[in-house]
Amino acid sequence: MAKQPNLLNGPAPAELRRKYKIIIFFVMACFSLLLTRLWYLQVIKGDDLKQKSENNSVRFRKIKPLRGLIMDRNGTILVDNSPSFDVLYMPSKGKDPDRVLKKLRELYQNKGMDLSFDQPFPKNAKPFLPVKLEKNVNMEKVAIVETNALDLPGVYIDVTPVRQYIEGQVVAPFIGYTGEISKDELEKNVEEYTSGDVLGKYGIEKFLDSHIRGRRGAELVEVNVFGKEIKNVGRIDPISGYNVTLTIDANLQKVAWDALEGKAGAAVALDTRDGSVLAMVSAPSFDPNLFNSGISLAEWTKLLNNPLKPMSNRSISGQYPPGSTYKLIVAAAALEEGIITPETTFHCNGSFELGNRSYRCWLKKGHGSVNLHRALVESCDVYFYNVGKLLGVDTIAEYARRFGLGELTGIDLPNEKGGLIPTKQWKVERLKESWQLGETISISIGQGFNLVTPLQLAVAYSALANGGTIWRPRLINRIETTEGGIFKEYLPEKRGELGLTEKNIEILKYALWGVVNENGGTGRAARRPGSDVSGKTGTSQVISMPENDKVRRDKKINVFHRDHALFVCYAPRENPEIAIAIIVENAGHGGSAAAPVARKILDAYFNGKKKNVLKKPEAKIGLTDVTGNRQQ
Repeated sequence: MAKQPNLLNGPAPAELRRKYKIIIFFVMACFSLLLTRLWYLQVIKGDDLKQKSENNSVRFRKIKPLRGLIMDRNGTILVDNSPSFDVLYMPSKGKDPDRVLKKLRELYQNKGMDLSFDQPFPKNAKPFLPVKLEKNVNMEKVAIVETNALDLPGVYIDVTPVRQYIEGQVVAPFIGYTGEISKDELEKNVEEYTSGDVLGKYGIEKFLDSHIRGRRGAELVEVNVFGKEIKNVGRIDPISGYNVTLTIDANLQKVAWDALEGKAGAAVALDTRDGSVLAMVSAPSFDPNLFNSGISLAEWTKLLNNPLKPMSNRSISGQYPPGSTYKLIVAAAALEEGIITPETTFHCNGSFELGNRSYRCWLKKGHGSVNLHRALVESCDVYFYNVGKLLGVDTIAEYARRFGLGELTGIDLPNEKGGLIPTKQWKVERLKESWQLGETISISIGQGFNLVTPLQLAVAYSALANGGTIWRPRLINRIETTEGGIFKEYLPEKRGELGLTEKNIEILKYALWGVVNENGGTGRAARRPGSDVSGKTGTSQVISMPENDKVRRDKKINVFHRDHALFVCYAPRENPEIAIAIIVENAGHGGSAAAPVARKILDAYFNGKKKNVLKKPEAKIGLTDVTGNRQQ
C-alpha cells in the first residue's frame, strides 16, 4: 500500500500551494486597498472631512442687529424692538422633512392652530442652511416645538428682534415698515446684504435704512444630535443701528388722527419758523406690525386693492385740485403785478359769462360788489374769475411756483409727488393742444389742471405767515449714535423767498384773518379765542357737473365723485408758530368738514403750550438679546 502524504508536516500538493498563493495575494490586495483608502481619507481629504464633521455638530448662525429706535421730538418712543420667535428646520438634522412637517402640523392642530408653512418642502434645500417654517410665532407654538423636540428632528426655535410699531397705523404712512430682502433687492446689493436680511421698505425705515439697520453679527454654536445648543464656540457681536429723533409731536399726531374720525384724507402741521413737521396724518392707514410675522398674500392683495389706498401717504403723494385755497396765490400775483389794488371791486351776481359759457359762483345769488378783502373772506368765485382773466395762466403759474406749488418740497421722505401747475407750454407739450381762456378761468379758483399736495399747501401758507420764507419741510431732527452722541443733525434749510412786498403780505394776511374771524367768513368753524387763527377754505370738484344737475344737488352721485373739503390756516396772527393743511376727501365744503379738524389740532397745540405738558424725553432703552448681551 502506498504511503499517504502528511498534510500537516509534509509538503503540500502543487494544487493546494497554488490556492494558498491566490488567497494570500487576495488578502494582501485587500490590505493594500484599505491602506490606500485610509491614506486618501486622512491625507488627501482629511481637512475637508474634518470640516464636514465639524459642520455636523457646529451650527453657524447669523445674529440680526437691533434697528435703531425712532422717537418723537420729546423722546417718546414711536418704534422699538421686540423679540420674535421663529420656527426653523435644519435639513441636515432630519432625514424626512415631509414627515416632520406632517408631525408638526398634527401637533398644532391638536391645539387648534395651523402651520403657516403650507408649501412643499424645497427639494433643493441646502443641508446646513435652515429653512424658516414660521415667523414671529406665539409662546404656545414655541412650547409645542420645545416639548416635542424628539419627534421633530431638525426643528428648532430661533430668537430674533423685530420692529414694534407702538403707534401702529397712526404713524405708518411716514414711519413705514420693514421686511426681509427680496430676490431683486438682493441681486442689486449682493455685496451689502445676504439672504434673510431685514431692511426698510417704506417711509423713514427706508429713507434712513443705512443708518438704523445696524450691522449683523454671527456665532458658532455646538449642538447635540437633537439640534439643541450645548455651548457657544465663537461669536461676533452685532452692532445696533443709530437712533432717530423726529420733529413730530406724538400727542399732536394722535389728536390729528382722531380729528379725521376715520374719514379719508390728510392733515399736515408745520412749524412756520423752521419748517419742522409737527404732525403728518394720512387716513385710512395700515398696521405696519402686520409685516412682522410675514404678511400673507391675501392680506397684501387686500391692502393693494383697497380703493381708499391705505398704503399711500396722502400728505406727500396725494394730488388734489386746491380749490379756493388757490385764491391766495392768484391774489398775491394780482397785487404784485399791479393788476388790482385792495380797493379794486368786481360785481358778483352769481355767475361770470365768457363767450357762450357761464361760470357760476358758489353763492348762487351772488356777493354783490366786492373788493379783494371781501372776495377772500367770503371766497367769491366771480371776483377771481375776473382777476384770473386779467393775469393769464403763465403769470399765475409763476407765482404758484414762488409759493412752492408744482414741485417737490424736498421733505426727507421717499415717494413724494410734485403736483401740477399748468402753463400754456405744458399743455402744448403734454396734450398737443393750445391753451383756452376758459381754462384760465377754471384754474383761477383752483380747479382745472391744478394739482397740489397737502404738504405743499402747508408750506405755501407757512411762507406767507412767516413773512415770505420758504422752508424745506423736515421730518428728521437728528440721528444719534448708540452712545447718545449726535451723528447727524438736520438743521432748518431755507429754499427761497416769496418775493412779495411787505405791504402786500400784510394785505393778504389781514384777509386770511378775516376768513376765520369776520362775519361772513367761510372759515369761522376754526375760530378760537386768544390764538387769532388765519386761513382759507376750499372745495375742489372731483368731477365736472352742472350746478343745476339734480343728481349733484341731491348728493346721489357716487361717494368717490363728491367734492373734497380743504382748509389751510396758521396761528397766531402775530408771530405765527403753526401752519396746518387739511383735506377731507369727498366730504363737501371746507368750512364745514375740514376747518373743524384744524380747530381740534390748534386746540391741542395751544392748550398743550398753555399747560406746559410737553413730555420729557424717555430713557433710550435697549433689548437684551438671546445671549444676554445688552444692545443700546
